[in-house]
Amino acid sequence: MAPPRAIIGALLLPLIHSCSASSNHIRLVPAHRRQSVPTKLPGNWTSKGCYTDNQPGGRTLAGASFTNTTGMTVESCINFCDAKSFIFAGIEFAQECYCDNFIENNNVPAPLTDCNMACTGNSAETCGAGNRLNVFWSGAQPPPQPSIPAKIGNWTSLGCFSDNVNGVRALPNGMQVPAPFTLEACTATCFTAGYPYSGSEYADECYCATAIGAGSAQTPVGDCNMLCAGDSTELCGGPNRLSLYNYTGIDRPTGPVGGGGGNGGGAPVTGTNLATATDLPAPWTYVGCFVDNAHGRIVENEIPDNATLTIESCVSTCRAQNYTVAAAEFADQCFCGNELIAGAVPAPETDCNMGCAGNTTQGCGAGNRMSVYATTKNITILPVPVPQNDSSLGGWTYQGCLIEAVGSRAIPWQNIYPTNNSAKTCLGQCAAFGYTVGGMEYGEECYCGDLSDVKSAGVGFAPESDCNLPCPGDPIHLCGAGNRIQYYEWTGTPPYVWHTPENTGFYDFLVPGVVVPLIATVGVNGKVTFLEKSGTSEFDNSTGAYELDLSLVDQFDLAWREMHVKSDVFCSGSVTLPDKGGRILNVGGWSLDSTQGVRLYTPDGTAGVNGTNDWQENFQELHLQRQRWYPTAAVLANGSVLVIGGETGSNASPQPNLEILPKPAGGDTVIDLDWLERTDPYNLYPFVFVLPSGNIFVIYYNEARILNPTTFDTVIQLPNIPGSVNNFLAGRTYPLEGAAVIFPQHAPYTDPVRIMACGGSGFGAGIAVDNCVSIEPEGPSPTWTLERMPSQRVMPCMAPLPDGTYLLLNGAHQGVAGFGLASDPNLVALLYDPAQPVGQRISILNTTIVARLYHSEAILLPDARVLVSGSDPQTPNFPEEMRIEAYYPPYLTQGFVQPNFTITNTDWAYNGKYQITVHLHQGTTSNMRVSLIAAVSSTHGNTMGSRTIFPAFSCSGTTCTITAPPNANVSPPGWHQLFILDGPTPSHSAWVRIGGDPSKIGNWPDLPDFVVPGV
Repeated sequence: MAPPRAIIGALLLPLIHSCSASSNHIRLVPAHRRQSVPTKLPGNWTSKGCYTDNQPGGRTLAGASFTNTTGMTVESCINFCDAKSFIFAGIEFAQECYCDNFIENNNVPAPLTDCNMACTGNSAETCGAGNRLNVFWSGAQPPPQPSIPAKIGNWTSLGCFSDNVNGVRALPNGMQVPAPFTLEACTATCFTAGYPYSGSEYADECYCATAIGAGSAQTPVGDCNMLCAGDSTELCGGPNRLSLYNYTGIDRPTGPVGGGGGNGGGAPVTGTNLATATDLPAPWTYVGCFVDNAHGRIVENEIPDNATLTIESCVSTCRAQNYTVAAAEFADQCFCGNELIAGAVPAPETDCNMGCAGNTTQGCGAGNRMSVYATTKNITILPVPVPQNDSSLGGWTYQGCLIEAVGSRAIPWQNIYPTNNSAKTCLGQCAAFGYTVGGMEYGEECYCGDLSDVKSAGVGFAPESDCNLPCPGDPIHLCGAGNRIQYYEWTGTPPYVWHTPENTGFYDFLVPGVVVPLIATVGVNGKVTFLEKSGTSEFDNSTGAYELDLSLVDQFDLAWREMHVKSDVFCSGSVTLPDKGGRILNVGGWSLDSTQGVRLYTPDGTAGVNGTNDWQENFQELHLQRQRWYPTAAVLANGSVLVIGGETGSNASPQPNLEILPKPAGGDTVIDLDWLERTDPYNLYPFVFVLPSGNIFVIYYNEARILNPTTFDTVIQLPNIPGSVNNFLAGRTYPLEGAAVIFPQHAPYTDPVRIMACGGSGFGAGIAVDNCVSIEPEGPSPTWTLERMPSQRVMPCMAPLPDGTYLLLNGAHQGVAGFGLASDPNLVALLYDPAQPVGQRISILNTTIVARLYHSEAILLPDARVLVSGSDPQTPNFPEEMRIEAYYPPYLTQGFVQPNFTITNTDWAYNGKYQITVHLHQGTTSNMRVSLIAAVSSTHGNTMGSRTIFPAFSCSGTTCTITAPPNANVSPPGWHQLFILDGPTPSHSAWVRIGGDPSKIGNWPDLPDFVVPGV
């Protein structure tokens, strides 16, 4: 963890407001929502809600802290802070506790739902989240703001001074100070030792001298920003910063008397009086006394100070952590490592003259002196670290020591690598996620971003000597310093190219809506069916289901046909069945009986002529075996329907299993899935695709696996899905909602199929994902390929287009899926073209004025436009969106006339050959293409049923013969829109059915209240 940054804009108690959860029944909490903040707390402590943390200014609570990876509770954190006399306690990331007397660095309240991680020591309690703190208050008023007193007796403050400039200490004599560490204790120690100058640094280090060292100079007082370890009202310097005092009285003892101060009183203990430890486990032995801090710490890993430290205890601690070097300094400090770093040099043995705090007969170093022990006397000593700038960094070039921005970050995305940070580690992470600038700060911090971030921050460069901390993972190279960044820029081949074509297509208002759609499906009758969550329509008499006749959009009164559902379809799943009627199946729902709902609609009517069929539903006759809210439905290769995942109802327990429709014979046939149970609640609406092998591919949360289609056992668990550059836990399925599609399959279908997911988010603060990832799950070595998008996006929709590209649109720049959980709409449409090289597949298209947030859809129309609908955010300033738009992709805005064709046989068998007659306007059949776009239902970023096929065909004149896909694994049985493309320009489509109805689902259900199309 980085040292605390400057205390800026601390908030006093009267400005703190409580956060409280809404009592509304709608989905407000997307993650771990079965935990709660305890109401019975120690003493007078109360909850003050959820707060942001680690924003650009720094920590919210910057005092004492501790981490407990297995036993953290709200009560243990409060007791820890209370014992140290702090009035605020905060818990973050399930296991981290922080204390302070102020809300620091302009951090502010966040929605209580942001704090949603279970405490490691009590799963029923909430302990913050990533960059979110559950904050508690003791009821006491805050003390005065911490400061550096102008006077301490006869000691006069000189302000804040730089230290360790060019490796030279401002005050070279380090002193042992009795606990608790305060400015008064440090000045008293220097007085006793006879020194006129006293300086406190890094919260608990005391230095003395007879003069201020060359190179040290006064710095802004805000640089001394660390609370004294023993007095939170005082500031004891900072990283390489001293709170400096000068003694102005006339009664100072004659001296100085030495550089040490063993035995707790400041009196020196000479090296000849101190013993080295010999009773150590073999092969540990004493190496010698070494100079520390000439160019930084010479042993990397500091152990917490120990008031009873001995050489034996220090060696035991390091040995238990598999280190081979142990060093004692300043009587009570222990350091561990595997070598000496920073150009360590031996010092006279008499310099290590401070007795160990727990055994004053042993030498435990001194100020800037270490008593070093190791498993061999032939110890490795690494040179003074320098910036790394060599060919091993690939396209990265070192630029200099960059000054960190004030009140923000020069480079936005942070990772902390306490033990392995280095230029290679950090810049490798930046490059993997497509960022073009990177740097290291405070030794262990890694930052990634773009050149535009650095330019907008308006920062410049500092002297190279300011960047002086070695990298913990590569101690011969430098990793910045406090508020200083070892800064690199990518100068190799650009990691991405985002095209900005002149022809971007455009959004167009299509028709006023009558509902806020939850699910949109184009039926085989060419009309669009919409289902809505109960109560979202602006019209009180809404029936929840409507059908749009695209031929009548200019006549609002005629365009919409009223339909009816009997239960609430809120967050259900839909798919088009392979029966000859092309029925639309809808399953699941919001609560009670609706969660087991099974609804069927057979599309009828023609353009301009209403149908008469309606949704069929009878819970008593037909229902799912389990309650399901947020399930996915998918047609399998055998023609049956897989229904998978969800929850038992609104914000209820998980439903980590699957079932098949029609229900197989026998009793309960539900199959439990432990991997869905383990990843709840981040796996809702999982993405499901049938692979060319017949196996089933599933994306859930940030994982993916392949299932056997008969037993549903796992065939292989694939590598975890990359998240964001600074959050490997970011996910792709609801509520961290992204979108997923299967890449086009081309005859002869021998290439491994690729599947892609774009966007998503992280839990807690809801930092949206800015990349697409894809994988060939049945390729020879399945790995994820990452491509950066031009902006962050959560809740996107992706529509497969007839030319094999994908239109990506809708969603937000930040947040998660759910009501009131995102408020920054992403208005820009993108085009993704799999035919282009990796990193060059995205084009930036046009923008809309309509925010499409939670519950929005995008679906391909028969005329090759994309219908865009929905947005039910329940967020201030964003309406329940009734307007329906159409997007004209660039292939429709080039001025070309769309081709057309005629077809007679629309019921195709696998490998069958079927003729069409084409009419082209621009080209010839030699540059014509044929595509098949499977029927899709769009909801929550999930295009259920999505598939794109480019079949083989041949032409003689204007008569072309198409060969249907070879089997149900390449193309599961079902309905497809058939398009031809005259160069880039698609035709209108015709619906064809491929593969028949192998499961005879057209005869299901054989029940009184259901009319079936037959087989």
